Amino acid sequence: MNQPCSSRVSRERRGHVLLIGLDRVAKRNAFDLDLLNELSLAYGEFEADREARVAVVFGHGEHFTAGLDLVSASASLAEGWQVPPGGCDPWGIQAGPRVSKPVIVAAQGYCLTIGIELMLAADINLCASNTRFAQKEVQRGIFPFGGATLRLHQVAGWGNAMRWLLTGDEFDAHEALHLGLVQEVMASEDLLPRALELAERIARQAPLGVQATLMSARQARYEGETAAALGLAPLAKKLLGSEDAREGMRSMIEKRPGVFKGL
Repeated sequence: MNQPCSSRVSRERRGHVLLIGLDRVAKRNAFDLDLLNELSLAYGEFEADREARVAVVFGHGEHFTAGLDLVSASASLAEGWQVPPGGCDPWGIQAGPRVSKPVIVAAQGYCLTIGIELMLAADINLCASNTRFAQKEVQRGIFPFGGATLRLHQVAGWGNAMRWLLTGDEFDAHEALHLGLVQEVMASEDLLPRALELAERIARQAPLGVQATLMSARQARYEGETAAALGLAPLAKKLLGSEDAREGMRSMIEKRPGVFKGL
C-alpha cells in the first residue's frame, strides 16, 4: 500500500514493512528543518500503524545524506529542536518519543554526521560498498550532538570512536563494518533488496515477541543489566498469555511457520 509522499520524505508500505525514503536529492538529502520534522513524522506514522512491523530507512538518489544543513537548521537547533506533535524521535535522544518497533537503515554514497547518528539509533544497519562516512562536526566548530558521543564508543570501543570523532576524518564501508556501525556491506544494487529481505524476515516473526526483545535489550543498554533483569519475568508473563504465544506453540507442534497477528 502506497502512502502519501511529503516534499522531503517518501513512505511506501509493502505488506508489514514501511519504506521511509529521504527525498531531498538536489541537496544530497542534507537535513534542513523540514527534513528533520518530516522524518520524525514518518517515524510517528510507523509507530502508529499496527500493520507496519519493521521500517527500512533509505536515501533517494546517489547519497543517503550529506549530513546536517547547518545554514538552514542551526538557528532552530540552537534554540532546542523538538519532535513535532505526532512524531517520534529518529535519533532517540529525548527530543520526543521513540519507536518501539525495529528500524533498518540502508546507506549508500555519502553518510555524514547526522546520518551516522541515525544509524546508531537504528537496530540493524546495511551499507553499499561505495558508502563514505564522516562525523565532521569538529571541523565545523561544533561537536556531534545527535547521539554519536553517546553510542559510537559503545559500538566500536573508546579508542576506535575517538579516532573518528576527534578528527572528523572520512572512513569507508569496510571500516564501518570493522567498527560495528554496519552489519553487512554489499553492492549498491543489492542494498535495498537485502534490507527488504531482512525486514520481511523480521516481520514474519511474532510482533509482540520482536518488540519485547527490543524493549528488553534497550533497557539493558540504557538502564543497565540489573534493571533489565528485573523486567524479564513480568514481560515474559505478559507474552506467555498472548494469542501469538499460543499460535507459536501450535505451529511448533504442527511443524509449520507461525501466523502471527500481534495479539
